[in-house]
Amino acid sequence: MTVKIQVQPVIMAGGSGTRLWPLSRAGYPKQFLVLAGNTSLFQQAATRLAALANEELGLAGPVVVGNEEHRFMVLDQLREVQLDPAAVLLEPLGRNTAPALTLAALQALEGGQDPVLVVTPADQTVTDGAAFTAALRKAVIEAAGGAIVILGITPDRPETGYGYIRAAEDAQGLSVAQFVEKPDAATAERYVADGSYFWNSGMFVLRASTWMKALERFRPDIAAATQAAWTPRQTDAKFVRPGKAEFGAVPSESVDYAVMERCPGSDFALRMVPLDAGWNDLGAWEAVWQVAAKDEAGNASKGDAIFSDSRNSLVHATSRLVSVVGLENVVVVETADAVLVSDRSRSQDVKNIVKRLESEKRGEQTLHRKVHRPWGWYDSIDNGPRHQVKRIMVKPGASLSLQMHHHRAEHWIVVSGTAEITNGDKVMLLCENQSTYIPLGQTHRLANPGKVPLEIIEVQSGSYLGEDDIVRFEDTYGRK
Repeated sequence: MTVKIQVQPVIMAGGSGTRLWPLSRAGYPKQFLVLAGNTSLFQQAATRLAALANEELGLAGPVVVGNEEHRFMVLDQLREVQLDPAAVLLEPLGRNTAPALTLAALQALEGGQDPVLVVTPADQTVTDGAAFTAALRKAVIEAAGGAIVILGITPDRPETGYGYIRAAEDAQGLSVAQFVEKPDAATAERYVADGSYFWNSGMFVLRASTWMKALERFRPDIAAATQAAWTPRQTDAKFVRPGKAEFGAVPSESVDYAVMERCPGSDFALRMVPLDAGWNDLGAWEAVWQVAAKDEAGNASKGDAIFSDSRNSLVHATSRLVSVVGLENVVVVETADAVLVSDRSRSQDVKNIVKRLESEKRGEQTLHRKVHRPWGWYDSIDNGPRHQVKRIMVKPGASLSLQMHHHRAEHWIVVSGTAEITNGDKVMLLCENQSTYIPLGQTHRLANPGKVPLEIIEVQSGSYLGEDDIVRFEDTYGRK
Protein backbone atom coordinates (compact mmCIF):
# COMPACT_ATOMS: atom_id res chain seq x y z
CA MET A 1 0.00 0.00 0.00
CA THR A 2 1.44 3.38 -1.03
CA VAL A 3 1.87 5.91 1.77
CA LYS A 4 0.33 9.24 0.83
CA ILE A 5 2.42 12.39 0.80
CA GLN A 6 0.94 14.73 3.39
CA VAL A 7 0.31 18.20 1.97
CA GLN A 8 -0.33 21.37 3.96
CA PRO A 9 -1.68 24.30 1.90
CA VAL A 10 -0.47 27.68 3.16
CA ILE A 11 -2.22 30.87 2.02
CA MET A 12 -0.45 34.19 2.54
CA ALA A 13 -3.33 36.61 3.10
CA GLY A 14 -1.67 39.55 4.83
CA GLY A 15 -1.17 42.05 2.00
CA SER A 16 -2.84 45.48 1.79
CA GLY A 17 -3.10 45.86 -2.02
CA THR A 18 -2.40 49.59 -2.14
CA ARG A 19 -2.11 49.64 -5.96
CA LEU A 20 -5.77 48.62 -6.24
CA TRP A 21 -7.05 51.57 -4.21
CA PRO A 22 -9.76 52.83 -3.82
CA LEU A 23 -11.43 49.40 -4.03
CA SER A 24 -8.69 47.72 -1.96
CA ARG A 25 -8.06 49.30 1.45
CA ALA A 26 -6.24 48.26 4.60
CA GLY A 27 -9.49 47.29 6.33
CA TYR A 28 -10.75 45.30 3.32
CA PRO A 29 -7.79 44.50 1.04
CA LYS A 30 -7.82 43.08 -2.47
CA GLN A 31 -7.51 39.41 -1.55
CA PHE A 32 -11.02 39.51 -0.04
CA LEU A 33 -12.54 41.34 -3.03
CA VAL A 34 -14.33 39.81 -6.03
CA LEU A 35 -12.20 41.13 -8.90
CA ALA A 36 -12.48 38.21 -11.32
CA GLY A 37 -15.17 35.55 -11.36
CA ASN A 38 -17.83 35.18 -8.65
CA THR A 39 -15.67 34.59 -5.58
CA SER A 40 -12.91 36.56 -3.89
CA LEU A 41 -9.26 36.06 -4.82
CA PHE A 42 -8.69 34.48 -1.39
CA GLN A 43 -11.56 32.03 -1.93
CA GLN A 44 -10.23 31.17 -5.37
CA ALA A 45 -6.78 30.42 -3.92
CA ALA A 46 -8.25 28.17 -1.21
CA THR A 47 -10.48 26.33 -3.69
CA ARG A 48 -7.61 25.75 -6.15
CA LEU A 49 -5.47 24.20 -3.41
CA ALA A 50 -8.33 21.99 -2.23
CA ALA A 51 -8.29 20.29 -5.66
CA LEU A 52 -4.80 18.85 -5.03
CA ALA A 53 -5.92 15.77 -3.10
CA ASN A 54 -5.73 12.44 -4.95
CA GLU A 55 -4.63 8.84 -4.30
CA GLU A 56 -1.02 9.98 -3.79
CA LEU A 57 -1.55 13.19 -1.83
CA GLY A 58 -3.28 13.58 1.52
CA LEU A 59 -4.52 17.13 2.00
CA ALA A 60 -5.07 19.05 5.23
CA GLY A 61 -7.22 22.14 5.58
CA PRO A 62 -5.37 25.36 4.71
CA VAL A 63 -3.19 27.28 7.12
CA VAL A 64 -3.88 30.97 6.56
CA VAL A 65 -1.37 33.61 7.61
CA GLY A 66 -3.01 36.99 7.90
CA ASN A 67 -3.81 40.13 9.81
CA GLU A 68 -5.56 40.18 13.18
CA GLU A 69 -8.06 42.70 11.80
CA HIS A 70 -9.14 40.31 9.01
CA ARG A 71 -9.53 37.16 11.12
CA PHE A 72 -13.31 36.87 10.92
CA MET A 73 -13.26 37.76 7.22
CA VAL A 74 -10.98 34.74 6.67
CA LEU A 75 -13.34 32.38 8.51
CA ASP A 76 -16.47 33.77 6.83
CA GLN A 77 -15.03 33.51 3.33
CA LEU A 78 -13.74 29.96 3.88
CA ARG A 79 -17.13 28.97 5.28
CA GLU A 80 -18.80 30.31 2.11
CA VAL A 81 -16.75 27.88 -0.02
CA GLN A 82 -17.20 25.07 2.54
CA LEU A 83 -13.58 24.84 3.64
CA ASP A 84 -12.34 24.48 7.20
CA PRO A 85 -8.89 25.91 7.99
CA ALA A 86 -6.32 23.93 9.93
CA ALA A 87 -5.29 27.19 11.60
CA VAL A 88 -5.39 30.96 11.09
CA LEU A 89 -2.05 32.46 12.12
CA LEU A 90 -2.49 36.11 13.08
CA GLU A 91 0.48 38.40 12.60
CA PRO A 92 0.48 41.24 15.17
CA LEU A 93 2.15 43.42 12.52
CA GLY A 94 3.51 42.98 9.01
CA ARG A 95 6.99 41.44 8.72
CA ASN A 96 6.91 40.37 5.05
CA THR A 97 6.67 36.81 3.72
CA ALA A 98 9.73 35.06 5.23
CA PRO A 99 8.52 35.35 8.85
CA ALA A 100 4.97 34.55 7.71
CA LEU A 101 6.10 31.31 6.05
CA THR A 102 8.18 30.49 9.13
CA LEU A 103 5.07 30.72 11.33
CA ALA A 104 3.30 28.31 8.95
CA ALA A 105 6.26 25.91 9.00
CA LEU A 106 6.38 25.91 12.81
CA GLN A 107 2.64 25.22 12.91
CA ALA A 108 3.04 22.35 10.40
CA LEU A 109 5.87 20.76 12.41
CA GLU A 110 3.74 20.55 15.57
CA GLY A 111 3.28 17.00 16.80
CA GLY A 112 6.25 15.62 14.86
CA GLN A 113 4.69 16.02 11.42
CA ASP A 114 6.67 17.26 8.40
CA PRO A 115 4.21 17.86 5.56
CA VAL A 116 4.95 19.37 2.18
CA LEU A 117 3.93 23.03 2.29
CA VAL A 118 2.23 24.41 -0.80
CA VAL A 119 2.58 28.15 -0.35
CA THR A 120 0.61 30.66 -2.38
CA PRO A 121 -0.32 34.32 -2.17
CA ALA A 122 -4.04 34.99 -1.76
CA ASP A 123 -4.34 37.50 -4.61
CA GLN A 124 -3.74 35.64 -7.87
CA THR A 125 -6.02 34.34 -10.63
CA VAL A 126 -5.79 31.19 -12.75
CA THR A 127 -8.05 30.37 -15.70
CA ASP A 128 -6.96 26.74 -16.31
CA GLY A 129 -7.57 24.90 -13.05
CA ALA A 130 -6.60 21.48 -14.42
CA ALA A 131 -3.18 22.72 -15.60
CA PHE A 132 -2.63 24.42 -12.26
CA THR A 133 -3.43 21.24 -10.31
CA ALA A 134 -1.20 19.09 -12.53
CA ALA A 135 1.78 21.44 -12.12
CA LEU A 136 1.36 21.66 -8.34
CA ARG A 137 1.07 17.88 -7.96
CA LYS A 138 4.34 17.49 -9.88
CA ALA A 139 5.94 20.10 -7.61
CA VAL A 140 4.72 18.30 -4.47
CA ILE A 141 6.31 15.02 -5.55
CA GLU A 142 9.66 16.76 -6.16
CA ALA A 143 9.44 18.62 -2.85
CA ALA A 144 8.68 15.42 -0.93
CA GLY A 145 12.22 14.30 -1.79
CA GLY A 146 13.74 17.37 -0.15
CA ALA A 147 13.81 19.89 -3.01
CA ILE A 148 12.59 23.47 -2.88
CA VAL A 149 10.28 23.95 -5.86
CA ILE A 150 9.13 27.22 -7.40
CA LEU A 151 6.26 27.57 -9.84
CA GLY A 152 7.56 29.52 -12.83
CA ILE A 153 5.04 31.17 -15.11
CA THR A 154 5.54 30.75 -18.85
CA PRO A 155 5.59 34.40 -20.04
CA ASP A 156 3.27 35.46 -22.84
CA ARG A 157 4.48 39.07 -23.10
CA PRO A 158 7.48 41.21 -22.08
CA GLU A 159 6.21 42.19 -18.62
CA THR A 160 8.23 44.75 -16.63
CA GLY A 161 6.16 44.43 -13.46
CA TYR A 162 7.30 40.91 -12.48
CA GLY A 163 10.53 39.37 -11.26
CA TYR A 164 11.99 36.64 -13.49
CA ILE A 165 13.62 33.25 -12.97
CA ARG A 166 16.29 31.88 -15.32
CA ALA A 167 15.93 28.12 -15.54
CA ALA A 168 18.49 25.52 -16.61
CA GLU A 169 17.74 22.01 -17.90
CA ASP A 170 19.30 18.96 -16.28
CA ALA A 171 18.58 15.26 -16.02
CA GLN A 172 15.78 15.79 -13.48
CA GLY A 173 14.02 18.61 -15.31
CA LEU A 174 14.52 22.32 -14.60
CA SER A 175 16.65 23.91 -11.91
CA VAL A 176 16.72 27.58 -10.93
CA ALA A 177 19.95 29.15 -12.13
CA GLN A 178 19.27 32.78 -11.29
CA PHE A 179 16.68 35.23 -9.95
CA VAL A 180 16.35 38.48 -11.88
CA GLU A 181 14.71 41.68 -10.62
CA LYS A 182 11.99 43.51 -12.57
CA PRO A 183 13.60 44.39 -15.93
CA ASP A 184 13.18 47.34 -18.27
CA ALA A 185 11.13 46.86 -21.46
CA ALA A 186 14.06 45.96 -23.73
CA THR A 187 15.44 43.42 -21.26
CA ALA A 188 11.98 41.89 -20.78
CA GLU A 189 11.65 41.43 -24.53
CA ARG A 190 15.01 39.68 -24.60
CA TYR A 191 13.95 37.37 -21.74
CA VAL A 192 10.77 36.31 -23.54
CA ALA A 193 12.67 35.65 -26.78
CA ASP A 194 15.34 33.64 -24.92
CA GLY A 195 12.87 31.00 -23.72
CA SER A 196 14.70 30.10 -20.52
CA TYR A 197 13.19 32.90 -18.43
CA PHE A 198 9.96 32.56 -16.44
CA TRP A 199 7.96 34.92 -14.26
CA ASN A 200 8.37 34.36 -10.54
CA SER A 201 4.87 33.42 -9.36
CA GLY A 202 5.59 33.70 -5.63
CA MET A 203 4.34 30.11 -5.16
CA PHE A 204 6.69 27.71 -3.39
CA VAL A 205 6.47 24.01 -2.56
CA LEU A 206 8.76 22.45 0.06
CA ARG A 207 8.76 20.43 3.25
CA ALA A 208 8.36 22.41 6.47
CA SER A 209 11.68 21.07 7.74
CA THR A 210 13.42 22.05 4.49
CA TRP A 211 12.29 25.66 4.91
CA MET A 212 13.51 25.77 8.50
CA LYS A 213 16.90 24.28 7.57
CA ALA A 214 17.37 26.76 4.72
CA LEU A 215 16.29 29.71 6.85
CA GLU A 216 18.60 28.69 9.68
CA ARG A 217 21.43 28.47 7.15
CA PHE A 218 20.86 31.79 5.35
CA ARG A 219 18.98 33.93 7.89
CA PRO A 220 19.43 32.47 11.37
CA ASP A 221 18.33 35.81 12.86
CA ILE A 222 14.86 35.48 11.31
CA ALA A 223 14.61 31.81 12.31
CA ALA A 224 15.54 32.52 15.94
CA ALA A 225 13.38 35.62 16.30
CA THR A 226 10.31 33.96 14.78
CA GLN A 227 10.79 30.90 17.00
CA ALA A 228 10.98 33.24 19.99
CA ALA A 229 7.64 34.77 18.95
CA TRP A 230 6.10 31.33 18.34
CA THR A 231 6.95 29.98 21.80
CA PRO A 232 4.56 32.24 23.79
CA ARG A 233 1.74 31.89 21.22
CA GLN A 234 -1.86 31.88 22.35
CA THR A 235 -4.52 29.73 20.71
CA ASP A 236 -8.22 30.62 20.54
CA ALA A 237 -10.17 28.00 18.54
CA LYS A 238 -8.66 28.25 15.02
CA PHE A 239 -6.78 31.48 15.77
CA VAL A 240 -3.10 31.30 16.74
CA ARG A 241 -1.43 34.49 17.94
CA PRO A 242 2.38 34.64 18.28
CA GLY A 243 3.86 36.87 20.97
CA LYS A 244 3.30 40.47 19.95
CA ALA A 245 6.43 42.02 21.45
CA GLU A 246 8.59 39.14 20.25
CA PHE A 247 7.17 39.26 16.72
CA GLY A 248 7.90 42.97 16.58
CA ALA A 249 11.60 42.09 16.92
CA VAL A 250 11.56 39.78 13.87
CA PRO A 251 13.47 41.23 10.87
CA SER A 252 11.21 42.05 7.92
CA GLU A 253 12.22 40.16 4.78
CA SER A 254 10.70 38.37 1.80
CA VAL A 255 10.98 34.66 1.07
CA ASP A 256 12.96 35.46 -2.09
CA TYR A 257 15.59 37.65 -0.44
CA ALA A 258 15.87 35.60 2.74
CA VAL A 259 16.29 32.16 1.16
CA MET A 260 15.42 31.57 -2.48
CA GLU A 261 17.96 33.85 -4.11
CA ARG A 262 20.72 32.33 -1.96
CA CYS A 263 19.97 28.73 -2.94
CA PRO A 264 21.55 28.56 -6.43
CA GLY A 265 25.07 27.19 -5.97
CA SER A 266 24.31 25.85 -2.47
CA ASP A 267 23.54 22.29 -1.43
CA PHE A 268 19.80 23.07 -1.37
CA ALA A 269 18.17 21.74 -4.54
CA LEU A 270 16.13 24.58 -6.04
CA ARG A 271 13.84 23.27 -8.77
CA MET A 272 11.28 24.91 -11.03
CA VAL A 273 8.04 23.55 -12.47
CA PRO A 274 6.61 25.57 -15.39
CA LEU A 275 3.03 26.74 -15.02
CA ASP A 276 1.02 27.63 -18.11
CA ALA A 277 -2.47 28.03 -16.67
CA GLY A 278 -3.67 31.55 -17.43
CA TRP A 279 -2.02 32.91 -14.29
CA ASN A 280 -2.18 36.57 -13.33
CA ASP A 281 -0.99 38.45 -10.28
CA LEU A 282 -3.66 41.11 -9.85
CA GLY A 283 -1.24 43.65 -8.43
CA ALA A 284 -2.59 46.74 -10.20
CA TRP A 285 -5.58 47.92 -12.25
CA GLU A 286 -3.69 47.22 -15.48
CA ALA A 287 -3.70 43.51 -14.56
CA VAL A 288 -7.43 43.64 -13.77
CA TRP A 289 -8.05 45.05 -17.26
CA GLN A 290 -5.91 42.31 -18.82
CA VAL A 291 -7.97 39.45 -17.33
CA ALA A 292 -11.39 41.08 -17.78
CA ALA A 293 -13.85 40.40 -20.60
CA LYS A 294 -13.74 43.26 -23.13
CA ASP A 295 -16.02 44.70 -25.79
CA GLU A 296 -15.01 45.21 -29.42
CA ALA A 297 -13.22 48.46 -28.51
CA GLY A 298 -11.13 46.80 -25.80
CA ASN A 299 -13.15 48.30 -22.93
CA ALA A 300 -13.85 46.35 -19.73
CA SER A 301 -16.32 47.26 -17.03
CA LYS A 302 -17.92 46.12 -13.82
CA GLY A 303 -21.01 47.80 -12.45
CA ASP A 304 -23.07 50.51 -14.15
CA ALA A 305 -20.79 51.90 -16.89
CA ILE A 306 -21.29 53.51 -20.31
CA PHE A 307 -18.50 54.04 -22.88
CA SER A 308 -18.71 56.48 -25.78
CA ASP A 309 -15.93 56.78 -28.36
CA SER A 310 -13.46 55.23 -25.89
CA ARG A 311 -10.98 52.40 -26.25
CA ASN A 312 -8.91 49.99 -24.15
CA SER A 313 -10.20 51.36 -20.87
CA LEU A 314 -11.47 49.95 -17.57
CA VAL A 315 -14.38 51.22 -15.47
CA HIS A 316 -15.17 49.69 -12.08
CA ALA A 317 -18.33 51.26 -10.63
CA THR A 318 -19.69 50.23 -7.24
CA SER A 319 -22.48 52.67 -6.33
CA ARG A 320 -23.54 54.80 -9.34
CA LEU A 321 -23.41 55.24 -13.11
CA VAL A 322 -19.95 56.06 -14.51
CA SER A 323 -19.70 57.41 -18.09
CA VAL A 324 -16.49 57.71 -20.13
CA VAL A 325 -16.35 59.80 -23.32
CA GLY A 326 -13.49 60.10 -25.81
CA LEU A 327 -10.78 58.48 -23.70
CA GLU A 328 -8.22 55.75 -24.35
CA ASN A 329 -6.14 53.58 -22.02
CA VAL A 330 -7.66 54.93 -18.80
CA VAL A 331 -8.79 53.37 -15.53
CA VAL A 332 -11.78 54.79 -13.65
CA VAL A 333 -12.65 53.25 -10.29
CA GLU A 334 -15.65 54.60 -8.40
CA THR A 335 -16.57 53.85 -4.80
CA ALA A 336 -19.04 55.54 -2.48
CA ASP A 337 -16.43 57.90 -1.01
CA ALA A 338 -13.53 58.06 -3.51
CA VAL A 339 -12.90 58.03 -7.29
CA LEU A 340 -9.66 57.14 -9.08
CA VAL A 341 -8.87 58.23 -12.65
CA SER A 342 -5.52 57.01 -14.00
CA ASP A 343 -3.63 56.36 -17.20
CA ARG A 344 -3.73 52.57 -17.51
CA SER A 345 0.05 52.37 -17.95
CA ARG A 346 0.55 54.30 -14.68
CA SER A 347 -1.68 52.12 -12.51
CA GLN A 348 1.34 50.88 -10.54
CA ASP A 349 1.68 54.45 -9.21
CA VAL A 350 -1.68 54.41 -7.43
CA LYS A 351 0.29 53.46 -4.32
CA ASN A 352 1.63 57.03 -4.28
CA ILE A 353 -1.91 58.31 -3.68
CA VAL A 354 -2.25 55.94 -0.74
CA LYS A 355 1.05 57.17 0.72
CA ARG A 356 -0.19 60.75 0.47
CA LEU A 357 -3.48 59.88 2.18
CA GLU A 358 -1.50 58.27 4.98
CA SER A 359 0.82 61.26 5.36
CA GLU A 360 -2.18 63.61 5.51
CA LYS A 361 -3.78 61.31 8.14
CA ARG A 362 -6.95 60.82 6.12
CA GLY A 363 -9.14 57.73 6.40
CA GLU A 364 -9.88 56.79 2.80
CA GLN A 365 -6.82 54.54 2.56
CA THR A 366 -7.97 52.44 5.53
CA LEU A 367 -11.74 51.97 5.46
CA HIS A 368 -14.57 52.13 2.96
CA ARG A 369 -17.73 54.02 3.73
CA LYS A 370 -19.21 50.56 4.18
CA VAL A 371 -17.22 48.89 6.98
CA HIS A 372 -17.27 45.13 7.58
CA ARG A 373 -17.31 43.83 11.13
CA PRO A 374 -17.40 40.27 12.57
CA TRP A 375 -21.13 40.67 13.26
CA GLY A 376 -22.02 42.19 9.85
CA TRP A 377 -21.44 45.69 8.45
CA TYR A 378 -22.35 49.34 8.72
CA ASP A 379 -22.60 51.98 5.99
CA SER A 380 -22.29 55.67 6.94
CA ILE A 381 -24.83 57.15 4.55
CA ASP A 382 -24.95 60.72 5.90
CA ASN A 383 -23.13 62.88 8.42
CA GLY A 384 -22.83 66.43 9.64
CA PRO A 385 -21.27 68.38 12.55
CA ARG A 386 -23.55 66.81 15.19
CA HIS A 387 -25.23 63.89 13.46
CA GLN A 388 -24.48 60.68 11.56
CA VAL A 389 -26.81 58.21 9.86
CA LYS A 390 -25.83 54.56 9.36
CA ARG A 391 -27.33 51.49 7.74
CA ILE A 392 -26.45 48.50 9.92
CA MET A 393 -26.71 44.80 9.03
CA VAL A 394 -26.36 42.13 11.73
CA LYS A 395 -25.88 38.50 10.68
CA PRO A 396 -28.32 35.84 11.97
CA GLY A 397 -27.34 34.84 15.50
CA ALA A 398 -24.75 37.63 15.82
CA SER A 399 -24.62 40.54 18.25
CA LEU A 400 -22.69 43.72 18.83
CA SER A 401 -20.86 44.29 22.09
CA LEU A 402 -22.60 45.44 25.28
CA GLN A 403 -21.49 49.07 25.22
CA MET A 404 -22.11 52.72 25.97
CA HIS A 405 -21.13 56.12 24.54
CA HIS A 406 -20.07 59.24 26.44
CA HIS A 407 -20.83 61.78 23.74
CA ARG A 408 -23.75 60.59 21.61
CA ALA A 409 -27.31 59.30 21.76
CA GLU A 410 -28.78 56.92 19.15
CA HIS A 411 -32.16 56.25 17.53
CA TRP A 412 -32.65 52.77 16.03
CA ILE A 413 -35.33 51.94 13.42
CA VAL A 414 -35.76 48.32 12.28
CA VAL A 415 -35.96 48.04 8.47
CA SER A 416 -36.10 44.23 8.15
CA GLY A 417 -35.66 41.23 10.41
CA THR A 418 -36.02 41.05 14.19
CA ALA A 419 -33.86 42.95 16.68
CA GLU A 420 -33.18 41.96 20.26
CA ILE A 421 -32.26 45.20 22.02
CA THR A 422 -30.75 45.69 25.43
CA ASN A 423 -31.50 49.25 26.54
CA GLY A 424 -30.31 49.82 30.09
CA ASP A 425 -32.06 47.23 32.26
CA LYS A 426 -34.69 46.43 29.61
CA VAL A 427 -34.50 43.74 26.91
CA MET A 428 -37.01 43.99 24.06
CA LEU A 429 -37.78 42.53 20.65
CA LEU A 430 -38.47 44.96 17.81
CA CYS A 431 -39.75 44.10 14.32
CA GLU A 432 -39.95 45.97 11.02
CA ASN A 433 -40.89 49.69 11.35
CA GLN A 434 -40.51 49.67 15.15
CA SER A 435 -37.91 51.88 16.85
CA THR A 436 -36.18 52.75 20.13
CA TYR A 437 -34.04 55.54 21.60
CA ILE A 438 -30.69 54.98 23.35
CA PRO A 439 -29.90 57.97 25.60
CA LEU A 440 -26.36 59.26 25.99
CA GLY A 441 -24.47 57.15 28.56
CA GLN A 442 -26.99 54.28 28.44
CA THR A 443 -25.65 50.70 28.34
CA HIS A 444 -27.01 48.94 25.26
CA ARG A 445 -26.63 46.06 22.84
CA LEU A 446 -28.04 45.12 19.42
CA ALA A 447 -28.49 41.44 18.52
CA ASN A 448 -30.15 39.37 15.79
CA PRO A 449 -31.96 36.35 17.27
CA GLY A 450 -33.51 35.43 13.92
CA LYS A 451 -32.51 33.34 10.91
CA VAL A 452 -32.42 36.18 8.36
CA PRO A 453 -30.19 39.27 8.32
CA LEU A 454 -31.31 42.17 10.51
CA GLU A 455 -31.13 45.67 9.00
CA ILE A 456 -31.66 48.88 10.93
CA ILE A 457 -31.17 52.61 10.42
CA GLU A 458 -29.18 54.24 13.21
CA VAL A 459 -29.30 58.02 13.73
CA GLN A 460 -26.52 59.30 16.01
CA SER A 461 -26.56 62.77 17.51
CA GLY A 462 -24.12 64.42 19.88
CA SER A 463 -20.96 66.45 20.31
CA TYR A 464 -18.58 63.67 19.13
CA LEU A 465 -19.40 60.80 16.78
CA GLY A 466 -16.05 58.97 16.40
CA GLU A 467 -15.80 55.17 16.49
CA ASP A 468 -13.46 55.44 19.49
CA ASP A 469 -16.32 56.68 21.70
CA ILE A 470 -17.23 53.12 22.63
CA VAL A 471 -16.87 51.61 26.10
CA ARG A 472 -17.28 47.82 25.77
CA PHE A 473 -18.42 45.76 28.77
CA GLU A 474 -18.92 42.40 27.02
CA ASP A 475 -17.82 41.34 23.54
CA THR A 476 -18.13 38.04 21.69
CA TYR A 477 -15.14 38.86 19.46
CA GLY A 478 -12.47 39.62 22.05
CA ARG A 479 -12.29 43.37 21.38
CA LYS A 480 -11.48 45.72 24.21
